[in-house]
Amino acid sequence: MKKQTTYIHGGISHDEATGSVNVPIHHTTTYKQDKVGVHKGYEYSRTGNPTRAALEQLIADMEGGVRGFAFASGSAGTHTIFSLFSKGDHVIVGDDVYGGTYRLINKVLKRLGLTFTVVDTSVANDVKKAIRPETKALFLETPTNPLLKITDIKTVAALVKEREILTIVDNTFATPHHQQPLHLGADIVLHSASKYLGGHSDVVAGLVTTTSETVADDLAFLQNAIGGVLGPMDSWLVQRGIKTLGIRMDAHERNAKQIVDYLVNHELIEKVYYPGLIDHPGHEIAKEQMTGFGGMVSFELKEGLSGKAFVESLELITLAESLGAVESLIEIPALMTHGSITPEDRLKTGIKDELVRLSVGIEDIDDLIEDLNRGFDQL
Repeated sequence: MKKQTTYIHGGISHDEATGSVNVPIHHTTTYKQDKVGVHKGYEYSRTGNPTRAALEQLIADMEGGVRGFAFASGSAGTHTIFSLFSKGDHVIVGDDVYGGTYRLINKVLKRLGLTFTVVDTSVANDVKKAIRPETKALFLETPTNPLLKITDIKTVAALVKEREILTIVDNTFATPHHQQPLHLGADIVLHSASKYLGGHSDVVAGLVTTTSETVADDLAFLQNAIGGVLGPMDSWLVQRGIKTLGIRMDAHERNAKQIVDYLVNHELIEKVYYPGLIDHPGHEIAKEQMTGFGGMVSFELKEGLSGKAFVESLELITLAESLGAVESLIEIPALMTHGSITPEDRLKTGIKDELVRLSVGIEDIDDLIEDLNRGFDQL
């Protein structure tokens, strides 16, 4: 099946028992057993739920994995993935990742004995130099959050695979519509499904899939043991959102390209970050491994200008954390999504106080640009 068809008909897309074209929402904690240990495939809803199972099969079909896993949030999925490793294991992690991932690593996982080396994963040689005998995984985002840096997945995955190191890719920004890391050599793919996959700012969820049956078995054990699973109602909402993923992503990108054209010529803008720009670092790699450049745009105001004043003066574009929804969302990474990162580490990465991150929605483009004009007039 083609992508858009998979979004609608992939996984378990209907109910065999009744013919319903939507998967039923199974609000149950437990399941009747015919005899001790004899059941119809489900025994307790932390371990498995039919509504969740439909979504889990769908993300596996969309990304090309052998099995999928749905979690109560992207962070819960990330934590479960890192639980594959043991005290003393080493992980190479990208230097520009979601602030919540940074917080999980530095405030929780290091305390439990995992070790990490932060590198710019867009530089393959830096990844190679960071490898140790105890290295078990490479964790990266591409495009990154919020600077939209691009990593050549095929190159770095092949590099670490020689040492039997897992490549884990957070594919939240690109989505399977624009990028399929498993087909490029990655072993595990992660999504904050609260973002583009859900698409409507009405559900918090995380999705994971893998190409390895062994890793899938381990993740299934950890998902059940840790218990951060997605509930049936939220599973249904994410699956409903995915049905329109293709048309939404195309609309996000159309608007984003026009906003980028507007921003690059604005006198109050120092720099625009967007993989679709010819001079964006990694543009050629993005063209090769992605089918589109997505709807995320970051831009830096001229030094000394107040990003806070800018975003607070907008009327249509919503000042809020999160991204990937039908409505446009804007934020200041240094003060909001990446506030848990120390100022020193933020500046080292390139996240300045003047940096603004815009998740471009699917509103009328003229209304969006009019609202941006309002913000610049305020400055």
